[in-house]
Amino acid sequence: MNNKFQVFALHFAGGGFYSYNFLKNYISFDIEFISLELPGRGKRVKEDLIKDKALAIEDYFDQVKTLRNKNPYIIYGHSMGATMGLSLAKKMEDIQDPPVGLVVSGNPGPGIKKTNKDGTRKVRPKRYLMSDDGFKDELRELGGIPEEILENNELFQFFNPIMRADFEILEKDNFSEKEIVLNVPIYAVMGSEEEYHHSIENWRRFTCSSFQSKILPGDHFFIKKYPKELIDVMMHYFKHSVTY
Repeated sequence: MNNKFQVFALHFAGGGFYSYNFLKNYISFDIEFISLELPGRGKRVKEDLIKDKALAIEDYFDQVKTLRNKNPYIIYGHSMGATMGLSLAKKMEDIQDPPVGLVVSGNPGPGIKKTNKDGTRKVRPKRYLMSDDGFKDELRELGGIPEEILENNELFQFFNPIMRADFEILEKDNFSEKEIVLNVPIYAVMGSEEEYHHSIENWRRFTCSSFQSKILPGDHFFIKKYPKELIDVMMHYFKHSVTY
């Protein structure tokens, strides 16, 4: 695989190695699609969960450095993975091995000021501290978690600490990305039914290179309906890279 382009994919909250299997049928032979995974789930289920953003980013960074083949690559992340991907791209840029593009979906970017319809600031309870019942309601609203997991106590108790750890990574942090400005182009995609899809241009402030965005019909997990469109976005960067 040393002659292949690489895609490093960062999962959403509660996700893991298999989160992007739905994309693999649309990937061409010259792409090595690598699903990264944080500890405590999937193939790393025996490792301790990470609940700190800096440690999680360092874990991703170590994975990418180990797996790089020196050909052009991109970083892709959905939701939580998009936030983490921004910091990962910066760390890779700092060691002079930047991606040719950062592709993000299901996320309007860090630092969005969330407001109510009357313009007042929206105060949202931290999801990782919610009661089980409140947490289940939050997960139902977010979508992407099968109802059978939420209704089956044994399944829920398995996934519950994983999802809470991921939300803790995001919700304890105080916008650590605010100083990041990449030299890497960013392409952002969101679903038309996502609450903050109108703020997608927020991603523009995190790059001094090119920025593109697209809104596709659907909710937070719209990506499962548009695998070809996502792969086309990724291929856009490989087609414009200098090495084949």
